[in-house]
Amino acid sequence: MKMIIAIIRPHKLDDVHHNLQDAGFKGITITEVKGYGRQKGHREIYRGAEYKIEFVPKIKIELVCPDNLVDKAISIIVNTSKTGEVGDGKIFITPIEEVIRVRTEETGEEAL
Repeated sequence: MKMIIAIIRPHKLDDVHHNLQDAGFKGITITEVKGYGRQKGHREIYRGAEYKIEFVPKIKIELVCPDNLVDKAISIIVNTSKTGEVGDGKIFITPIEEVIRVRTEETGEEAL
């Protein structure tokens, strides 16, 4: 099993969520986060004054899936959230040793 952690633009969340759901992925965790990458924030003008926004609002999606579905999930996330502009986000993939469903005590892929 793998955990996919994707950092995407907030306005892309609904599309990514629905496409993952339509593809059969059962559960995701969403967190509103702030950060910066290569763009190092951006500038905005409000009432004639310019402000530097150092930490850009993003959405963090966490998804655990079997190894054989990782490429499918990544493809959905990339193709749905990509705009081609700086700040589209990142995807991180890490191994998961074990999953346990608390309610039933199921383990492994059955717990997903």
